Formats: sequence, structure tokens, C-alpha cells
Amino acid sequence: MKLLDRQIGRYIDLVPNPIITIKGLGAVITAGILAEIIDVLRFPEEKQLAQFMGLIWRKSASGDFVSQNTPLTKVGNVYLRYYFVMGANLLRQHNLDYKAYYWRKYQEVSKYQHKRALVLTARKLVRLVHALLTKNEPYVRPRMTTLGQEDDGLQ
Repeated sequence: MKLLDRQIGRYIDLVPNPIITIKGLGAVITAGILAEIIDVLRFPEEKQLAQFMGLIWRKSASGDFVSQNTPLTKVGNVYLRYYFVMGANLLRQHNLDYKAYYWRKYQEVSKYQHKRALVLTARKLVRLVHALLTKNEPYVRPRMTTLGQEDDGLQ
């Protein structure tokens, strides 16, 4: 497995890849994401990319009632969804911004805390990857602005 990972790393270095600049994502995850997305220009917005891989929630409503406990659709590219969820799991371990986001989402609910927080973190990663690939710029860690808001992390 290590030999295969090293070979993937060697080949992915030859491809222009702004995703590899995200601390915590390795060559295998970024290669898988790039291989499954193929061309980010197919997705005008990040929500179409999320829908392509099934990282959206079903709508469940009746009259004025809107359910808050709805499952993921899980329809779409299962490999891309896997890479994004695994990437989000790695980011929550190695990236302080994603770690804080994960724990904030983890504490919001009492049921399915880890799964929900991990999928929401993966959805945040979808927004970042879409922006990086669309603008073709390397990732720069967000910094606080004078108003106390975060930058988007792009140069």
C-alpha cells in the first residue's frame, strides 16, 4: 500500500493541483478527487458538485412542518463522496479551522453527532475545493479580518 501511495504521489505531482496545498489532504485523496471530478467547470456552483456526489439532504415537509431529521440522498458518485468524507476526516485532525468547525457542528445536536458533523465538514470541503479548482489558486489559511470575519482562504 505504501508503494502504491508513493507512486500516486509521484504522478499527482505532475498534474497542476491547487488542492494539494490544503494541509492535511494527501496525494491519494487529492488524486481521487481530481480523478472523479474530471473537470470542475461542469459544475457552475458548489451545490451542483455536492449534488453530483450525493452530499445533499432529502426534503421532508408537510404543510408548515419541515423535518430537521432527514437522511442524505446518497445518490451519485460514491467514490467522490468517499474521498470528500475521508478528506474531511483528515482535515478535522490536521487543520485547526476544520477541527473547530467539526466540533461546533458536533455540539449542535444530540443524535448522530459524528456522522452529521463529518458530512457537514465534507460539505465545507466541497465549497473550498470548488473555489480552488475554479480559480486555480493555492490554498492560504484563512485569517481574521478587521471586522472579526474570516477570509475565504484564497489569495
